[in-house]
Amino acid sequence: MQTLFLMYLISGILLALLSLPLLAGKIKPNPFYGFRVKATLENTEVWYAVNKFFAQRQLGVALVEIIATLGFYSWPNISVDGYALSVLAAFVLAFSIAFLQSWHYLNSLQ
Repeated sequence: MQTLFLMYLISGILLALLSLPLLAGKIKPNPFYGFRVKATLENTEVWYAVNKFFAQRQLGVALVEIIATLGFYSWPNISVDGYALSVLAAFVLAFSIAFLQSWHYLNSLQ
């Protein structure tokens, strides 16, 4: 379970670190990194606005993952499967909300 703990903790920290350049507007439109859809890749203003919005939510997702990682790890008598699925569920739920909010924001700009 310690391996899963470290994997989830490091991935949460990495996700937070990856959101910082997007939040600061340092990443130009590209096909590899950011909220990459046709509308953001075709319009630089939309790219920066949507990616800043998405990066704010991505930081929230990272925080949820880190809190879930720590919280479920300290849960008494949790099984390895229960731990893995619980942290994964928290991440998927938080990321889905962040993605849908960002998609809605993108649509509000058009």
